[in-house]
Amino acid sequence: MTKKAFALRLDPAVHAAVERLAAAELRSANAQIEMLVREALSRRGIDVPVTKGPKRGRPRKDTE
Repeated sequence: MTKKAFALRLDPAVHAAVERLAAAELRSANAQIEMLVREALSRRGIDVPVTKGPKRGRPRKDTE
């Protein structure tokens, strides 16, 4: 999964609230912001699927 980076300017009080919420839910602030955006989109009727990440580990050897 490729993530797109961009600058986000937040009011310091909003950022502090996001950090507190993230800590309470054992997430990073970045992951918490993504969850909040997804929830807001969902409430507006926009369903965004979670992109699958890349497969990890070595490829299987084909045994014949």
